[in-house]
Amino acid sequence: MPAGYSKTPLAKKLGIKEGNTIRIINAPDYYAALFSDFPEKVTITTDKKGKKDCIHFFAKRAKDLQENILRLRGEIFPDGMIWVSWPKKASKVETDITEDVIRALALDNGLVDIKVCAVDEIWSGLKLVIPLKGR
Repeated sequence: MPAGYSKTPLAKKLGIKEGNTIRIINAPDYYAALFSDFPEKVTITTDKKGKKDCIHFFAKRAKDLQENILRLRGEIFPDGMIWVSWPKKASKVETDITEDVIRALALDNGLVDIKVCAVDEIWSGLKLVIPLKGR
């Protein structure tokens, strides 16, 4: 099933590739159902210590991201990515987090945003990476 408003499969939107190690945090219960084309040999881990290619972090409160973003940055490979997802305004989910809040927290913690996408009808996602000069 394609995610969001486009026909692009979610794994492609998120840049998840064969052989990646990913960590998913605070995802909605139906998260796995959003993928129609999950790449082969992807390792999903709960390990906080090992390096990952991708972390997908879902947040409804800015405080949750603020408390975790620096640790998450330390968990990705230098060329890895962190997707931060937050509820869209139209979703009517109670939240205090916005794209601007995520961007500001990212910049304060040595990350930059390079892409935004619709995860589904409720969640948007902002892709954060370590700037080239910081790798």
